[in-house]
Amino acid sequence: MIFNGNAIKYGDNVDTDVIIPARYLNTIDKKELASHCMEDLDKTFINRVKAGDIMVAGNNFGCGSSREHAPIAIKESGISLVIANSFARIFYRNSINIGLAILECPEAVAGISEGDTVEADLDNGIIYNRTTGAEFKTKPFPEFVQKIITAGGLVESIKQGIIK
Repeated sequence: MIFNGNAIKYGDNVDTDVIIPARYLNTIDKKELASHCMEDLDKTFINRVKAGDIMVAGNNFGCGSSREHAPIAIKESGISLVIANSFARIFYRNSINIGLAILECPEAVAGISEGDTVEADLDNGIIYNRTTGAEFKTKPFPEFVQKIITAGGLVESIKQGIIK
């Protein structure tokens, strides 16, 4: 799994209430959720995110409530991968369940700035900052997680017979 995109960077403790504000939780429409992604934290996000971009964040990303709406909004906005120092436990699992690739790598977070061009090779556990030339090592995604992400989430991987 190779991801390429520009970095959109945030700090620590980005909670699910700013990823997708509660006032929009009355819909399950993924595009509608994406149109409000990050709006209480970053009003410019939805207008500058491009398909394939990579979100980079600090500690405890996705803390707060356990709503699946948050990783859905991020994924549907065009973000292909989230790299953070650490993730809230439930957000981490929800992300895999809906097919959003996420990765913990504090060294990469420290070495990537807003707007940098990033490539992540999750098969081999290497993140490249193509802007600076820096390279960061991390654990490769386990094969079964790669299959879930590639299929578009846990439910899709079951429907496709990838996971039984």
